[in-house]
Amino acid sequence: MNSNSAIIATAITGLLALGASGVASAEAKMEKCYGIVKAGKNDCQTNTSACAGTSTKDGQKDAWIYLPKGSCDKIVGGSTKKG
Repeated sequence: MNSNSAIIATAITGLLALGASGVASAEAKMEKCYGIVKAGKNDCQTNTSACAGTSTKDGQKDAWIYLPKGSCDKIVGGSTKKG
């Protein structure tokens, strides 16, 4: 491997590591909020649906969306625990 290839490989590795830590940081500032989602607007799997966008009714207790930490408790019907 010549020096240019080594420099490029090091730069790419650094960028990948930086991107991964940015994702972890963003997720740390978010929380799952259950019970407030409109039908078809959930962020991921529930007990009765396969994945995002498949909840079947408004306010489904096991359907959730990501919100900034501390926001869920301020919403009527919102809970950070699966219902």
